Amino acid sequence: MEKPVNNLANKLLLKTYIKQLSTLLIFIISSVVVAQQTSFNNGKSYILEEVTVTGNTNFSETTIVSFSGLRKGQAIIIPGEEISNALKKLWASKLFSSIDIYLIKTEDDKAFLEINLADLPELNELEIQGVKKNKKEAIIKDNNLTKGVKVTENLTTTTRTYLTNKYKKDGFLNTKVTVNTSEVTNDSIEKSRVNMLLYIDKGEKVKIDKITFNGNEKLSDKKLRKAMKNTKKKNIIRLLKRSKYIEENYKEDLVNIIDKYKENGYRDARIISDSIIYKDKKTISLNITLEEGEQYKFGKITFVGNSVYTDEQLHSVLRIKEGETYNGVKLRQRIADDTKPDALDLTNLYQNNGYLFSSINPVEISADGNVIDMEIRVSEGKPAYFNNVSVTGNDRTNDHVIYRELRTKPGQLYSKANVIRTIRELGQLGFFDAQLITPDFKNMNPNDGTVDLEYSVVERGSSQIELQGGYGGGGFIGTLGLSFNNFAIKDIFKKEAYKPVPMGDGQTLALRLQASRFFQTYSFSFSEPWLGGKRPVQLSTSISHTRQYLFDPITRGADKNKRFNITGLSVGLAKRLKVPDDYFTLSQSIGIQHYDLKNYNTGLFTFGDGYSNNLSYTIGLSRNNLYTDPIYPEGGSSFSISAKMSFPYSLFNKVDYKALKDERDALDLTDADDQIRVGEIDQERYNWLEFYKVKFKGDWYTRIVKKLVIKSGIEFGFLGAYNNDRGIIPFERFFVGGDGLGNFALDGREVIQLRGYPNQSLSSQDGGTIYNKFSLELRYPITLGAQAKIYGLMFAEGGNSFDNFRDYNPFNLNRSAGFGVRIFMPAFGLLGIDFGHGFDAIPGSTIKNGWETHFIIGQQF
Repeated sequence: MEKPVNNLANKLLLKTYIKQLSTLLIFIISSVVVAQQTSFNNGKSYILEEVTVTGNTNFSETTIVSFSGLRKGQAIIIPGEEISNALKKLWASKLFSSIDIYLIKTEDDKAFLEINLADLPELNELEIQGVKKNKKEAIIKDNNLTKGVKVTENLTTTTRTYLTNKYKKDGFLNTKVTVNTSEVTNDSIEKSRVNMLLYIDKGEKVKIDKITFNGNEKLSDKKLRKAMKNTKKKNIIRLLKRSKYIEENYKEDLVNIIDKYKENGYRDARIISDSIIYKDKKTISLNITLEEGEQYKFGKITFVGNSVYTDEQLHSVLRIKEGETYNGVKLRQRIADDTKPDALDLTNLYQNNGYLFSSINPVEISADGNVIDMEIRVSEGKPAYFNNVSVTGNDRTNDHVIYRELRTKPGQLYSKANVIRTIRELGQLGFFDAQLITPDFKNMNPNDGTVDLEYSVVERGSSQIELQGGYGGGGFIGTLGLSFNNFAIKDIFKKEAYKPVPMGDGQTLALRLQASRFFQTYSFSFSEPWLGGKRPVQLSTSISHTRQYLFDPITRGADKNKRFNITGLSVGLAKRLKVPDDYFTLSQSIGIQHYDLKNYNTGLFTFGDGYSNNLSYTIGLSRNNLYTDPIYPEGGSSFSISAKMSFPYSLFNKVDYKALKDERDALDLTDADDQIRVGEIDQERYNWLEFYKVKFKGDWYTRIVKKLVIKSGIEFGFLGAYNNDRGIIPFERFFVGGDGLGNFALDGREVIQLRGYPNQSLSSQDGGTIYNKFSLELRYPITLGAQAKIYGLMFAEGGNSFDNFRDYNPFNLNRSAGFGVRIFMPAFGLLGIDFGHGFDAIPGSTIKNGWETHFIIGQQF
């Protein structure tokens, strides 16, 4: 049992109650008792001449009189409402432990009052026992136990209740919380202060040893235990659901048991009793006694009150036929499925077509012979139209950026689907916390058929600083990137807009610098998502320059006389389509790259001096209907297919590439003169790059239960040549393996993530021309709060790259599995770490690769 609490606040409250009662008795008795110095008739009117303040308080007399609402010269009746209202106002301030108002004297029609009160004690020192030191700060913050806070009975009660429930939810069923206060004496500060001792006895963590069902004949114990989604008995092989007892979850699972019976036709099933048996301090057993009742079937189902849709149309949505086993859960979900906002049910049928004020209620009209005949009564109401549509909370993002994404416009017919889609579009912008976007319906008028809608958003950091460091390519590689994802280019010349940069128009501007001893990369890109401001046509531009140096074995540094420069420029347009649906986007771009080599003799290029040009056209089709939060999507899919191609120069330039190939094949690569000729031939073959490149990527997100999500993915890429005699170019290739970060990604290469292996270790030195990858990732959030989004993950994936199509085998995979964690904070961006185990050997090795650690580091402000 919980020990009694010696609580000063309790004493003060008791004293307060006694004084309040005394005050009331004084006003009643004062009208009939003549032994007082001042007597007055019941309900006599006075003019308030003076109010004085006495007692143990640190508030000034002026402040207290102001709190009371009394003022000099005021007409009052004693006893009367003025005195009562003054007491109520002072108590409402929650600053005092006792309050009394006395009538001191009267002179003719003038009254003199005294307010006697005592301040509530303030918290002086707090001592917390029973928990680790690192947990104490959270307890103080969650319960507002800061120094100087007023100590009330409500504070101590809510603190005790909060902590008891908190630890019970963690499985500490026997948690006891004691709150003791003691008055501070011999204190030079003239305030009422108390010290508080907060003792938390969590006890042992209690687990469920056994769940016993009584009275069940139709459904087995195994089925009923499975129906209890959150209350499980101990099982050493269970990973995702622990066996701790949480009362809230247990009560919910009792409902799930009844729902399981309803799904199987037992409409009258009920729980007669349930009990907890304590086996010891660590384990309990649950006993549940049931009454199953008889099994029912659906009879005739008729619709009443429907005029917008025919009975046939409604039956096609309800999808329940006469003679089926009764399923109360299915019936409820087919009428209104609260678990899926976009479910195909009767309520959404009406709600998505303007009938905001509609209601649908199933009524049983007969249950003879265990056959249930039902009427589904429909009240359609008038179609609703949006009157005012507004957005609040956008402190940085300009209104027009938000309003152009809204699918709900003033004067438009109400549609629940459009409200849900708007929430999704606002979340996908990346400027707001997707978990906190809420629609608020206001001024709903069923008679006029109008409604106001207000979207509430919370801004989050949308610009990033990328800071990365690592080893690769023979030395340390540093990366500095600035990405402003809600930029406003029109304000770049306005000094007052730099907070720290012009923001609010939804544009993206990025600057990136990557460097090591052997290379430097500079890039700049800009995109406008609504070119012209009227249609969702995105304009993207980028420019980049890369300089690569060869290693000097003598100085063990970079040889500046042996370099490889790449300069690139691209311009693209992406248009949101309406067919097949408006989740599709068609993108097109044109890019040109110039490759300049000087004394750059490596295995990748047979000519060390010369140049190549890459003029290409890229077209892509993508579809993205991921759910609202782009950081942690709980459903939907995203796929893209693209083709990048150059102009087929070999059809028009009249160069005999077959003759060049035959000549090249006949040369001796060990002969110095032949090596020079090979370089000349390859310079001719690659002066203008000729190729095509096809890629596909698809990701699907499926919610398994609550927030547990599985992500499945597939990737494929192929680099080909129009003219086999001209051959596949040594650029634009695929490099598979590692964390997927594009360190020193010159020559147009694409780095493909495959955890559990070193970076780019699963491709040949020159890169692959074809690859595929399959992946599964199980995700579960630890928190999706506004300050931080954290989720853990487990993954299994496999992939490989090949040098030519003849060797391609989609099932010849390098396999891996592992686990990791992701943390996203507006102040730091996305941080992550993965531990992957490679089950296969990398090229050149005969033993499996084993464990690898992969980091993702970024910063955001």
